[in-house]
Amino acid sequence: MNSERVQLLIQNKMSTYTQILYQIVFSTKNREKVLNKEHKEKLFRYIWGLLKNKKCILYQINGVEDHLHIATHIHPVISVSSLVKDIKIASSIWIKEQNLFPDFKAWQSGYGAFTYSLKEMKNLINYIKNQEEHHKNITFREEYINLLNEHQINFDEKYLL
Repeated sequence: MNSERVQLLIQNKMSTYTQILYQIVFSTKNREKVLNKEHKEKLFRYIWGLLKNKKCILYQINGVEDHLHIATHIHPVISVSSLVKDIKIASSIWIKEQNLFPDFKAWQSGYGAFTYSLKEMKNLINYIKNQEEHHKNITFREEYINLLNEHQINFDEKYLL
């Protein structure tokens, strides 16, 4: 996607213009491996609809059995924390109503949100697309610690179950 198109998509009818690419990462409660392949696409489409309704732009969503990655631009009037909260609440209710992942209990209480420049978008999208391959060699915990370190975020090990 060229930068002119991205700018047009991000522009809104206010006098506020932003260009912040987020990677949002969160896992299932206790990192339980309950998101089976069979129904992940339905979950991703549902989350895409949530983002679209909040005027956010989804670039990529993917994950494995115990966590999700979302690459998105967030509308300037929405905070990251409220967006993640809304995604978790709505998708939890939807998952349980649809009975897509019978062993799903909840999402973890926290999340990671990392920012990237548009120059990094292609690499970020590819990274998220290749989650299944990536996790043949690395656990979610290892991946998450790498992301925290890469983005120079101080963290407490006790919250990384």
